[in-house]
This record gives sequence, C-alpha cells and structure tokens, in this order.
Amino acid sequence: MIIEFAGAGIEAAEKSLTTLTGSWGYPPEPLPPAEPAGGRDDKGVDPVAVASLIVSVPSAMLAVADITDRILKRRRAGELIEHARQLNAQQTTVRLVHEDRTIDLATLTPDQLLDLIANQDPTT
Repeated sequence: MIIEFAGAGIEAAEKSLTTLTGSWGYPPEPLPPAEPAGGRDDKGVDPVAVASLIVSVPSAMLAVADITDRILKRRRAGELIEHARQLNAQQTTVRLVHEDRTIDLATLTPDQLLDLIANQDPTT
C-alpha cells in the first residue's frame, strides 16, 4: 500500500503516521527503485510442500484465525482513517495510491479500506 501526503505540514504528517504504524509493528518502507522489465526472477512453488501445509492446518483453526485477523485489521484501519481525518483538519491530505487512482483516506470506512487492500495487486 502506498500512502501519499499533500498540503501543509507534510513532514509532521509523515512522522505522526510513521509513529502510528510503527506502534503496530509495521514501520513504513521507502518505495523500491523501479525494476527493469526483463529482470524478474520467478521462482516456483513446491507443490508437495504446499499440499502438506494445507493438510496440516485444520480448517476450523483457519476460520478463527481469519476472523481474528480481520477484526485486528479493521481496528487498525479505523485508527489510520481517524488519523487521516485529524490531519485533514490541519490542512494535510492523506491519499491512498491504488493502481490507477488516488483516494482520500479520510473518506473511506475501515471495511472499504480493507477491501481496497485485499483487491490490490500483491506485486505493488
């Protein structure tokens, strides 16, 4: 996920958002340099390892873990959106850069933010 700042007080906004996400254990990372078109090294997945992993984890445990994970992510998304709204009041806009458009983070609900992230291409 790429977050972009615009307006007055960008440095303070970046610092406060870094503090918030860092408290969750996710410090922001700078964007990696653009990769040349032909330089990707695709690695295969061992089907035996994947099959043994799937068989070894009972489905009930996965369902509980998914619900717990969604609750935690929803709470964090709410905190992030509330923080963006506070920054909006200070004339700083926080935008989510998503594929072909940017979205004002303060206008989203936690569920909308999670859905946008879930539908995002994992290579970006």
